[in-house]
Amino acid sequence: MKLPVIVESLSSVDSYCDSWRLAVETNNAVKWKVVPSKCVSYLETYYSKGQFDKDYSLVASYALAFAKTVKMGGDGKDAWVFDVDETLLSNLEYYKTHIYGAEPFNSKEFSEWVVQGTTPGYDASLKLYEDLKKLGFTIILLTGRDEAQRSVTEKNLKDAGYSGWDQLLLRGQEDQGKAATEYKSEQRSRMVKKGFKLHGNTGDQWSDLQGFAVADRSFKVPNPLYYIA
Repeated sequence: MKLPVIVESLSSVDSYCDSWRLAVETNNAVKWKVVPSKCVSYLETYYSKGQFDKDYSLVASYALAFAKTVKMGGDGKDAWVFDVDETLLSNLEYYKTHIYGAEPFNSKEFSEWVVQGTTPGYDASLKLYEDLKKLGFTIILLTGRDEAQRSVTEKNLKDAGYSGWDQLLLRGQEDQGKAATEYKSEQRSRMVKKGFKLHGNTGDQWSDLQGFAVADRSFKVPNPLYYIA
C-alpha cells in the first residue's frame, strides 16, 4: 500500500522556521550543523525583505542605549568588543552560493572567500561602531580569523567604513584547535589584565559572548546561517 505524500503548507513551513530561528538565536538549538532544507526559502526572504536589517538595528539600538549609561573613566580603558564576521562584515553573498547555510561548512572555500576582501559591512553595525567611538569607547576587534589573514581583514574593514579600532585580535598558532568560547575568553582575559574595562560585547555567536572575562553587557546580533561552538 502506497502512503499519501503529506505536503506542508507554506504557512506551516514559515511557522516552523520562525520557531527554529528563535531557537537558534536564543541558543536552545545548540550545536546545530546546517540550516533545515525547508527553511532555505524562508531565510532568503528574511534577508531580502529587510527583516534581518530591522532585527539587527533593534539590537544595536539596545546596545547604544546601554552604552550611554556607562560612566566613562576617561583613561582610554573603557572598551567595547566586536566580533568581525556576521557582526561587522556580512558574508551573506558567500552563503547565498551555499544554500543559505543548508550545506555543511567548508573551511577551505570560506578562507578563499575571505582573502578576496570584498565583504561589505552592515549599516546598523557601522552606525553603532561610530556612535561608540564618539562616546569615547576604545574599540577591540576579536575575530576567529587567522593571523595570516590580518592584512586582508584590516583592508576589508577599512573599505567597509570601519576605522580607529585599538586592537584587532586574531588566532595565532597557539590558538589553533581551540573552541571559539575558550579562545575568545582567553583573549578577553588578556585585555582585562591590561586594564581594559569590557563594558560591552557585540557578536553573532554565543561563543563570541560567553565563557569567562565576559563584558558587563553582551549583545547577540542575528545570525541563522551557521553555528560556532
